[in-house]
Amino acid sequence: MLVLLPPSEGKAPSGRGTALKLESLSLPGLTEARRAVLDELAELCAGDEEKAREVLGLSEGLRGEIAKNTELRTTGARPAGEIYTGVLYDSLDLASLDTAAKRRAGRSLLVFSGLWGAVRVTDRIPSYRCSMGVKLPGLGALGAHWRAPMAAALPEAAGDGLVLDLRSSAYTAAWKPKGEVAGRTATVRVLHSQWVDGVEKRSVVSHFNKATKGRIVRSLLSAGAAPKGPAQLLEALRDLGYVVEAKPPAGAGRPWALDVVVTEIH
Repeated sequence: MLVLLPPSEGKAPSGRGTALKLESLSLPGLTEARRAVLDELAELCAGDEEKAREVLGLSEGLRGEIAKNTELRTTGARPAGEIYTGVLYDSLDLASLDTAAKRRAGRSLLVFSGLWGAVRVTDRIPSYRCSMGVKLPGLGALGAHWRAPMAAALPEAAGDGLVLDLRSSAYTAAWKPKGEVAGRTATVRVLHSQWVDGVEKRSVVSHFNKATKGRIVRSLLSAGAAPKGPAQLLEALRDLGYVVEAKPPAGAGRPWALDVVVTEIH
């Protein structure tokens, strides 16, 4: 099982660990594309601060993030699972998993990134600021920059098992499963169900959507679930107590869509 996750905008400090070793990151086929983004991002942030802030889409209060990007090659690096914070990662709570579940997380979880393309949670990276929606002056839109290298690297990473795609829309621009891989891919949407005057109303709640996805991944890792495809994932989630509705693909080469229905927001 390969689980595709979005990153978090907020990130923990880099700390004082060993500096980034670009060639040591997983998915070595992405190395040159990573180096290109890293070089241009560092150059941008070392120059005109106002231009860098505009390109990165940062508010005045986040101006300090620009300086962080100038030190990416020299500052400490930590496992990506410790760098990424936010609602999904708080609910996933990698640090509190048992040893076996942590090993499964290291094998299964792949975090997409505007800077790195995609990394495993065990890859050591520095804290940074660069979303997939950024358009760098030289490289252009990062979603487009990553498509070719991702198309070469990701099918191999996916192997012959389930691909559970929990990414937000900005990060799906970098890679969309195709063909046979798409047929064993499942996307998940979290719906909040409420009954009003005898009528059920369902809505997507952003914050809770992320929290529930984090809990789903944690549940699968903790249980040691290893679904081979979307149909088996549906069964596994129901066995874990989730209310799930499935929409099988309309044709070959298309992903499954699963709706996880919840009645409480927390």
